[in-house]
Amino acid sequence: MGLLSGSASFVRCAVQGEMPEHFWDFVADRVAANSFTDIDDTLDEYSIGWVSVANMFDSEFAYSSYAAGDYVVLSMRVDERKVSPAVLRKCVAKEEERIRHEKQLPRLSRAVKLEIKERVRAELVRKSVPVPAVYDLCWNLSDNTLLFFSTSKKAMALLEELFSDTFDMTLVPQIPWFAALHMLDGPDAEERLEALRPAILI
Repeated sequence: MGLLSGSASFVRCAVQGEMPEHFWDFVADRVAANSFTDIDDTLDEYSIGWVSVANMFDSEFAYSSYAAGDYVVLSMRVDERKVSPAVLRKCVAKEEERIRHEKQLPRLSRAVKLEIKERVRAELVRKSVPVPAVYDLCWNLSDNTLLFFSTSKKAMALLEELFSDTFDMTLVPQIPWFAALHMLDGPDAEERLEALRPAILI
């Protein structure tokens, strides 16, 4: 579930990097440069980029819709053309059978089989509709933390790469230890955490 849903799962990250001067101008330029490009009318197999949290088809961000007070809110959209392995095997076997029958060959060479597989896969990809996936995020500028509304490791890896390419900053997932360090004040915060021991409540 995403940012605007009733319930959500998320990963908390720290944002590491230098905050540029004229921050909102910087964000506008970089988000536009890395916005999502639709591949429905192309033969491309993959596309990733930013869209509006409110509308997965809005990649132009009218009125800077990503800006919400001290927060940057965006959605990462990933479209991919996928071919089911079972469908690919079926279509490849059918094409191999057709060529064997047409040329009256007892068997096909490995090179011919490979060529058939690549050609059939390309044809199936061209006919397939891109499958979309959308993941929301909320970047808190006041404490430089980010909530990513997915617990998928694959989605997190894609976000880390896209975020770095867009903003030249690094995302560091915050395990409870780092979250506690962030919340505690004082130079002895780490020592205080080290001194903690589990309590048996009986």
